[in-house]
Amino acid sequence: MRQQHGRSNLAGLLHRCAVQIQRHGAFSGVAAMQLKTHAAGSCYDESRFDTADSTMGNRLAFIPSRAGAATLAFLLAFAPASAEPKHAIAMHGEPALPADFTHFPHVNAQAPKGGRINYAVVGTFDSVNPFIVQGSAARGLTDLAFGYNVYEPLMQRSASEPFTLYPLLAKSVDTDAARTYVEFTLDERAKFSDGKPVTPEDVIFTFELLRDHGLPRYGRSVKKIAKIEKTGERGVRCSFADGADRELPLILGLMPVLPKHAIDPATFEKSSLTAFPGSGPYTVGDVKAGESLTLRRNPDYWGKDLPSKAGVDNYDEIRITWYGNENSLFEGFKKGLVDVFIENDLGRWASGYDFPAVTNGDAAKDTFDNGLPSGMYGFVFNTRRPMFADRAVRSGLGDLIDFEWINRSLFASAYKRTGSYFDGSELSAAGRPASDAEQALLAPFPQAVAPEVLDGSWTPAKSDGTGRDRAFLKRGFDKLKSAGYRVENEKLVGPDGKPLAFDILLRGKDGEQVATAWKRTLALLGIEATLTTVDAAQYTQRLQTYDFDVIAFNYSSSLSPGAEQVGRWGSAFRDTPGTFNYAGVADPAIDAMIDKMLAATSRDDFVTAVRAFDRVLLSGAYAAPLYHQGEQWVGRWTRIGRPEGTPLNGYQLTTWWRAKP
Repeated sequence: MRQQHGRSNLAGLLHRCAVQIQRHGAFSGVAAMQLKTHAAGSCYDESRFDTADSTMGNRLAFIPSRAGAATLAFLLAFAPASAEPKHAIAMHGEPALPADFTHFPHVNAQAPKGGRINYAVVGTFDSVNPFIVQGSAARGLTDLAFGYNVYEPLMQRSASEPFTLYPLLAKSVDTDAARTYVEFTLDERAKFSDGKPVTPEDVIFTFELLRDHGLPRYGRSVKKIAKIEKTGERGVRCSFADGADRELPLILGLMPVLPKHAIDPATFEKSSLTAFPGSGPYTVGDVKAGESLTLRRNPDYWGKDLPSKAGVDNYDEIRITWYGNENSLFEGFKKGLVDVFIENDLGRWASGYDFPAVTNGDAAKDTFDNGLPSGMYGFVFNTRRPMFADRAVRSGLGDLIDFEWINRSLFASAYKRTGSYFDGSELSAAGRPASDAEQALLAPFPQAVAPEVLDGSWTPAKSDGTGRDRAFLKRGFDKLKSAGYRVENEKLVGPDGKPLAFDILLRGKDGEQVATAWKRTLALLGIEATLTTVDAAQYTQRLQTYDFDVIAFNYSSSLSPGAEQVGRWGSAFRDTPGTFNYAGVADPAIDAMIDKMLAATSRDDFVTAVRAFDRVLLSGAYAAPLYHQGEQWVGRWTRIGRPEGTPLNGYQLTTWWRAKP
């Protein structure tokens, strides 16, 4: 009878293990069913149980019979290891820093505290709620560049690694090998600026609030959660629905946490100039709608001694000023009203910094090398417009950007033509034939990638730089001709008999020189392009509603592209207002490649998927590539100090400090 009881225990154990392994994808469902069958025949050899071993307590020790032993060995070989909470989580591989790290490698842990930093941006704002669609939200509250100053995420990203998160509001994270769930344990010290503790209920409330009332990018992630629940006193566990990706635990780790006790969901979607409490190092001070925002250090900030906060949050006050255009902002920098100026204009970088402050050392030009991909700065076609529905039309128009003339005449030949969404990195498909693994991913979509992109021979059209290269013009014209266009009365006319004409929407003067040069080249073939310049507020509104033909836009990139690509290119967001799918893309091949990126478990598989994704984007000609700079440029008044060296992800403004009054 006792032997039968042992057999029953072992059979139950094996059955449960088989179910769990099947659920977590360790091997096929057929194999799992075989394990269940073997479990029924497993037996227990009670004679090997050592009752004299008092350390065993109530544990069951057993040695299975030969059939049971084989089954158990198989289970031990393939069963997923039980997960334990860890201090950090990496997208691929292991975190670089140990649990007892004292600070990030890219910071000056001894940076002085105090003083004020003056930032500036182009545009306007009418809200201090950065989580909703309505209104134009102020920068700096929860910001990749200026910092998570008021509203913090659960975990902190390290700029020295491709994609790794370390403790912030959450002191540990737990997930399994298949990443079917994630559990965050909150730091018991965490609290909001009004003194109320940050609780699991706040996390759950925030996720549900942003899912139902926040920006689409938040809802896109939270909707992948099948169940969210409180665990223990400070834990929050999210179990994922089918179709969730391996990046989701990290994406959720970057979600903000908002105070349940201070927010009414019924009014959350309405823009407001009154901020609710956050858990960050600063609180909102003076607010002048459309003009300026001042953040002040919270002397009771709970996280000031965290390793992830060493060497950051160095100012007592952060002031952000809004300017109408970039030229006026630069003038403010020259006068000392702005402490740092992020430079993207080569001409200005080459000749605009000869003012006295630079000459006498009060201001400086800083150049930063980094390991980031180029991203894609180009003219983006809104494929919702009938004229841009044909890929050949988009490709032909892109081939009529005379970069060589533009670069020589406008930029002293200093820029590099962009040939990939991930130029300059291992993620780029440019110049590389598709590997067997890439081709296997792309096989279900035989029309998605152009042959010249597949074999790595494609490059953007190149002219002789004279501005009168007839062979260059013919390449673009031939593609348009293949789409049914013809010259009639000195106009390029489509199959519908209408002249090819479109508008380029610009924010102020940004991109005007390049757009004018493109317009001139297009006119040589009878294509009419108009330029419409609007202020920052109108520009933002028109982008949110996709009310444009063409825009000049920069798709920034990272070494770990992931879920953000869904919002840029995913079919589900083609018609959702407020996303970054400006091109109006709805392509099953793109959706599939993003899924492969998000499901990759190794760096090699990830690189393969990103390169395949790059090939589909390039073949779709959704953006006509322009150019990029190989380094980052920042103008800085030397009263602001910064760490030596540059981390993998480029300069980090949040690590700078006030060095002089």
